[in-house]
Amino acid sequence: METIQLKNIEIVYRQQMKELLFRSAELVLVSDYGSKLWYVDVNGVKDTELLQWFGQSEDIRVELYATATDGRAFNGTAYLHPNEPHQAAAIRGDGELRQS
Repeated sequence: METIQLKNIEIVYRQQMKELLFRSAELVLVSDYGSKLWYVDVNGVKDTELLQWFGQSEDIRVELYATATDGRAFNGTAYLHPNEPHQAAAIRGDGELRQS
């Protein structure tokens, strides 16, 4: 398991790109028995309207674009699961996470 601190996250949903402003976020890469999974835990999400929208929507699929604190860039398809009471979100990867 590898954990990478993120400094920037942008998501594309409903044909619009939005920067996700947060206090802290980490990308977790899990390799287990030949399979690779990934997810992002985001804390201190400032956009409460965005969390509320995802909490009420059935379409929570996003395209994720993230930049690590060390400058690496990642992108992939994921599902955004909001946690409104804690101003947080879990973004669960769906398929390959690409690094550029």
